[in-house]
Amino acid sequence: MIGAGTALAAGRLQASAAQADPRTVAARVRFFGTDVVDPDTGAVRADRVVLSWVGCTTYAFALAGSVFLLDAWVPRLTSTGYVPATAQDLADLAPEAIFIGHGHFDHAADAGRIAEASGAVVYGTAEHGVNIRAQVADPTFRTVALGDGASLPGERHEFTVGPVEVTAVRHVHSARTAPERPGGSAPFFPLPELGALVRHPPTLAGVLQSAPRLGDPEGGTLLYQFRVPGFALVWHDSSGPLTEKAPQVFDDFADLAPTDVQIGAIQGFNQISNGLRDPRRYIEAIRPALFVPSHHDNWLPGLTASAATYDIPLRGELSRIPTDHRPNLRTLHDPADYVNPRRLTFPL
Repeated sequence: MIGAGTALAAGRLQASAAQADPRTVAARVRFFGTDVVDPDTGAVRADRVVLSWVGCTTYAFALAGSVFLLDAWVPRLTSTGYVPATAQDLADLAPEAIFIGHGHFDHAADAGRIAEASGAVVYGTAEHGVNIRAQVADPTFRTVALGDGASLPGERHEFTVGPVEVTAVRHVHSARTAPERPGGSAPFFPLPELGALVRHPPTLAGVLQSAPRLGDPEGGTLLYQFRVPGFALVWHDSSGPLTEKAPQVFDDFADLAPTDVQIGAIQGFNQISNGLRDPRRYIEAIRPALFVPSHHDNWLPGLTASAATYDIPLRGELSRIPTDHRPNLRTLHDPADYVNPRRLTFPL
């Protein structure tokens, strides 16, 4: 079981051609596809980019032969089983690294146990590292601090992980601000949908695992760009009101290398006042060829709704971007697109 500690971590750091853990092979085939993973070694094809959505803003990510996690939490607080995956499944992937966007429970609550079980290095702010290491009794994994509580929006970190160049940019978490006038976006908040709660009721184990992490602090918010020759991906698990709080960060986003795919949070606290303005402004600055919405699924019935309810307002918001700068849109709908690598597979 996940959380078993050093013995499990020592035996399962990475799949290799010499000795592949059958659980790692099976997990990688499931999350990345039979045509991407070697059935004997578990190695992933270096000429493919694959992302597999695991709820909220967590993704299993294969890039240039490396395996990563973007955030590290499988939703199960109120609707256990709505996402057809577990934290153990993510550990079985044997990721090399876990990248944390911010430290709230719905983004990082499983990071410590997954890192301990897999040996993955955890990247995030110093505060993220402290809180994630505290999730397990005797952490054996390494954390890398990308700034700390004193970091200002726009602070930039450049580093490499294997063959992948990474840029991390400090930005701000979603927050409600006064309606922008003139020219603001219409407020939006979908009606809660309780069907998932009926079909997937909470379990005692899910509640007990999640409850201790509910108060985890944000610890700073990071946007990441991942680059290999011929491809660049931007991922951010929150879209903040930079317009009011740190407008200079839009210039930092614009200075990033040209982006092929942007996966960005569209659900946020400011949608009550400013609709989907904040995610649109991120898109306008980053100018991706393809935009994929995230953090918009019904993992917390009563407060959230299905991703499909965002389709019309999101398309309306994107229509405000001039045609020559407007990205293509690839929607993800829960629960059909959970652990569905066919939706986000790209050639290199």
